[in-house]
Amino acid sequence: MSTFLIFVVASLALVMVPGPNHLYIATRAIAQGRAAGMASAFGVETGTLVHIAAAAAGLSYVVARSAALFNVIKWAGVAYLVYLGIRTLTRGQEPTAREAAPQPLRAIFLEGLVVNVLNPKVILFFLALLPQFVHLEAGSVPLQIAILGGTLLLLGLVCDLIYAVGAGALGTRLRGRSSLLRNFSGIVYLGLGVATALAGRST
Repeated sequence: MSTFLIFVVASLALVMVPGPNHLYIATRAIAQGRAAGMASAFGVETGTLVHIAAAAAGLSYVVARSAALFNVIKWAGVAYLVYLGIRTLTRGQEPTAREAAPQPLRAIFLEGLVVNVLNPKVILFFLALLPQFVHLEAGSVPLQIAILGGTLLLLGLVCDLIYAVGAGALGTRLRGRSSLLRNFSGIVYLGLGVATALAGRST
């Protein structure tokens, strides 16, 4: 229990610090409203479920130790974020086009899931943090990883939803400035792509 409580404190410190996921969720909420931000938050944390399962199965360790696999995931993530940035910047640019229709929440959810699954930093996070709190004498290692990962997921989801609601309120005030919102969102996606491209790999 003492180890678990320390993990909760460490996780709270991590999830409360603004990071790429928060920036992505806030951008979604500002551009399309609170519901879109919440959908992206649930998508991101569903992606975390994939990382938890991979970590419990030992796949995170394999990927993090394999330069080829790590780079495949890394550059797939970069390509996807750049694609989102270019698509956002070019939407509604045609002179005769009406305001671009809002994306369905299901599409936004899936987009958040893909963004998080293809984030190499999350793989390294699960490799670097969780093993510090896993003890062989405490029982099943996969079960310990699942419990710790699930705790991190819940804490992260609460924090993500706070960002989504706050950014959604800000987006309501800016809703009439569609061109500004579109350019802001596109630049954020491209910036996240660059940040992912520059992400290093621990050895």
